[in-house]
Amino acid sequence: MTSNPAMKTRDPAGFGHVGLLVGGASAEREVSLNGGRAVYAALQRNRISAEVFDGSAALFGAINAGRIDRVFNLMHGPGGEDGAIQGALDLMKIPYTGTGLLGSALSMDKVRSKWIWERQGITTPPFHLLRINAGLPDGFVEKWGLPLFVKPAGLGSSIGITKVEQADELAEAIALARSYDRNVIIEPAVKGNEYFAGILGDLALPLIHIKTPRSFYDYTAKYESDETRYFCPCGLPSEVEKTLQKQSLEAFQALECSGWGRVDFIVDQAGKAWFLEVNTTPGMTDHSLVPQAAAQIGIGFDELVWRILESSL
Repeated sequence: MTSNPAMKTRDPAGFGHVGLLVGGASAEREVSLNGGRAVYAALQRNRISAEVFDGSAALFGAINAGRIDRVFNLMHGPGGEDGAIQGALDLMKIPYTGTGLLGSALSMDKVRSKWIWERQGITTPPFHLLRINAGLPDGFVEKWGLPLFVKPAGLGSSIGITKVEQADELAEAIALARSYDRNVIIEPAVKGNEYFAGILGDLALPLIHIKTPRSFYDYTAKYESDETRYFCPCGLPSEVEKTLQKQSLEAFQALECSGWGRVDFIVDQAGKAWFLEVNTTPGMTDHSLVPQAAAQIGIGFDELVWRILESSL
């Protein structure tokens, strides 16, 4: 699972002029901008001709002017990771990094991701879908128990997610999630350790196990805290890790994802993996997981950026 495939090209000119898409208007804007700075610097070190675009409007203008040959997409969340930009670039016949329209749309939608996984026999926590204007049924907390996770159905970076420890916290958590998405999912917490599998092509990278003093791996733990601890190697026996890598790649591909990404899951106390979500455009900041995992098999940041860009060839 950890043998590195050969690079597709070693000629930076083969990529033409690259449009690096960052920013946008989603709640994940700052994460995208931070990662974009690191990726742009790597493109320059790799001697790849590139130009940065904050949001799709500026990018489309450059494409229409004939200046862009391909796009390195690092715009997170709605508009960048949900199939919208992928569909537009397909229509303009501009190649881009990562997953296409269908896989992007499916993976951004936590509800449909889980429906597909359930149908494929891929274990994911049970959940309740709370549509707009719908209320909770009577006896909800008694049926599902505590703690519960309340999440927007279509957002990443743990934005809008609350771990509900007390029943009287539920209404506020739902209101927060609904401020980001009209549909909300509520699922019971799975007790166990959280792991992350970076995906690069058909390769599942070494797993990362995280520990945080916070109640869960939220936005602060991901991007701001210096107290979050990352373990890679993850500490699992080799054969167990290989099995989880294989399952992660299957979960990724079940959603029609390709190119690169990250699969998040929890391993419970019985050793069973519960898959939470797929990120098709993971973070590329100094706290990000995919660069950490790639480094474990000798793929430094600059080579990682090159290999991600190769997914557009």
